[in-house]
Amino acid sequence: MSNPLAADQILRVPLLPVLAAQGLAVRRKAQLLPEPIGPREGRTGRGPRLRLLIAGDSSAAGVGAGTQEQALSGHLVKHLERHHSVEWRLEATTGHTTRDTLERLQTIGGTYDAVVTALGVNDVTRGVTYERFVERQNQLARMLTQRFGARRVVVTAVPQMNRFPSLPHPLAWVLGRQSERLDRGLQQVVAAHPQLRHLSLDLPNDPALAAPDGYHPSPKTYAIWAESAARLLLQA
Repeated sequence: MSNPLAADQILRVPLLPVLAAQGLAVRRKAQLLPEPIGPREGRTGRGPRLRLLIAGDSSAAGVGAGTQEQALSGHLVKHLERHHSVEWRLEATTGHTTRDTLERLQTIGGTYDAVVTALGVNDVTRGVTYERFVERQNQLARMLTQRFGARRVVVTAVPQMNRFPSLPHPLAWVLGRQSERLDRGLQQVVAAHPQLRHLSLDLPNDPALAAPDGYHPSPKTYAIWAESAARLLLQA
């Protein structure tokens, strides 16, 4: 039996002209921030070996930061290198959905002890259904733990899109409700795989946490995110 439609799903049809106009305006006004410069793989630190993979969309790639050192990868590696000899690799691209990431990771080899993923925003904006999103996230979980051998995977929550400064209402409300819905599915996926941990960032309403485009994280947010992810990765 299918689940009844939520209010935002019911109102999507009558609101469609407004949502389409707002979506177009957001795209026109959005600052097309580039992915940060800097290395996307490396080796650093001392101690037990830790092979780290970071995978996902523009936030995983570090959009909103000027360099990878200021992005998720840079901050995360700094935390981990205090305890490990870290061999790290970043596989992330602006605009990627869960399906895109699955296809990308099919092309790489290797074994990874730890993984951090960041996906969901583009699944929301592309209209990916709850069922399809959960199915693909389960596929990703199996790939990371079985093919790559990851013992700990930090799955970053789908961001609360209603809090993105660049999104006007009712568009922010509709996207926010869908992002909440997909994150509930993500939590179910995490619960089904013992190697996975769900990371939800409880951030204050601080303008400094958003990049100039009002859509991506700022370096300050990347630092908070990386510290939280490292804490989960380093847990025994």
